[in-house]
Amino acid sequence: MKIQTERLILRNTAINDLDFVVNTEKDNENKAFIGQWTFEQHQQSLTDKDMLHFIIEDKLGEKVGYVILSGLLDSNKALCIKRIAINIKGQGYGKEVMKSIVEWAFEKTAAHRIWLDLMDFNQRARHIYESIGFVYEGTLRDSYFNGESYESMIVMSVLRHEYCNS
Repeated sequence: MKIQTERLILRNTAINDLDFVVNTEKDNENKAFIGQWTFEQHQQSLTDKDMLHFIIEDKLGEKVGYVILSGLLDSNKALCIKRIAINIKGQGYGKEVMKSIVEWAFEKTAAHRIWLDLMDFNQRARHIYESIGFVYEGTLRDSYFNGESYESMIVMSVLRHEYCNS
């Protein structure tokens, strides 16, 4: 499966992409903002019918990040953007990917709600999500243990009727 934007292609992640994915998570500019999975956890997600795992490439085929969606089988029609990580910062790739995922989900699936969570201190991501229609729902206080301390997460979502009316 592929999703294409003006500058990017989202394609299914292959097993030989997983070193890139794990290294992207561990990158100093990303690791404070996203959860850390093992190679094996990512590998397992590739065959999970409830998930989509995409590599994000520019039109020249250079990998610029990845994104994971879950909830494809959710009876409540709630699709979760489990994780997005971009290696090349400041190019607008994250916003472009998020807009394309929301568009794809509401135009090609039966999703009623798209949601995500993010670290409460990640103001850059929050601004991007709000700019494409995500709404703050609440804070999960001290819900993530980073190995040293607890951090709070923000939950945001966009509903089908909000997207269709924008």
